[in-house]
Amino acid sequence: MGWLGRKGESARADIVGDSGAFVVPAVDADRVVQVHALVTERYLLTVHRGPAALIADVTARFPLEGPRDSVAMLFLLLDEAMETYRRAAVRALLEVEDLEDEMFLFRRREPEQIYRLARLRRTAALLHHTLLPYHRVAEETVTRRVMNRGFQEERQQLVREYRRTANLVLTDIESLQETARRAFGSYSSLVSGDQNGVINRLAVVSTIFLPLTFLTGFFGMNFAYLTDELESRAVFWLLAVGLQVAFLLAALYVLHRTRLWRRLREDDSDLDDE
Repeated sequence: MGWLGRKGESARADIVGDSGAFVVPAVDADRVVQVHALVTERYLLTVHRGPAALIADVTARFPLEGPRDSVAMLFLLLDEAMETYRRAAVRALLEVEDLEDEMFLFRRREPEQIYRLARLRRTAALLHHTLLPYHRVAEETVTRRVMNRGFQEERQQLVREYRRTANLVLTDIESLQETARRAFGSYSSLVSGDQNGVINRLAVVSTIFLPLTFLTGFFGMNFAYLTDELESRAVFWLLAVGLQVAFLLAALYVLHRTRLWRRLREDDSDLDDE
């Protein structure tokens, strides 16, 4: 396998005779490492750059699983690699659900939440983009090998179990992506609701003060009729003050009839209780 061990080698799998080579992705501490595996009838050789907890986990499972040959050890390695993806997907999925609980149950919306959602969405994309090419390559290679009549029944069982595990892990990652997109939509909806509340409050203030502003501006004009004819104190109180009070009462009546003010007060009381 001349390509085995190259730096930055992408997901790849190939079987030649009784030997096989795989470039297996695995999640290690929020990063994806590429583990190169070469299997023969007698040996399983793994090569990787830097530390890889995957190898230690697989080695720890040897006494418990008791693989009979190197091929069984290879599938143990592949299953453990899928398990690292599953743990990462489940951990990110639980974190997304916790964020949704904070936004809906506790009504807390902070800028940090959108940054955490963006990070989780990038994590979901990383898991999907690194696993999907490998899954397709391994599926084609293993399926082609299973169709060979000389493939043992015991090894066919290993292949079926691995394919089932890989499909389940890919489903978990797709579920994580969908949940992250839904959380982004929920956050946007909540922010839009807050903005609508602010706009409604501004509408209430405008309903009350715009008529008053109009009256003060109108009586502040230097028309001859206003300056020469309206000179008595009674007329001043009637027009300058009485009209403003009348407009204010009319605005409050309209707000009461439309129940807008009551809805705004109920929203505020709900926030205070929480």
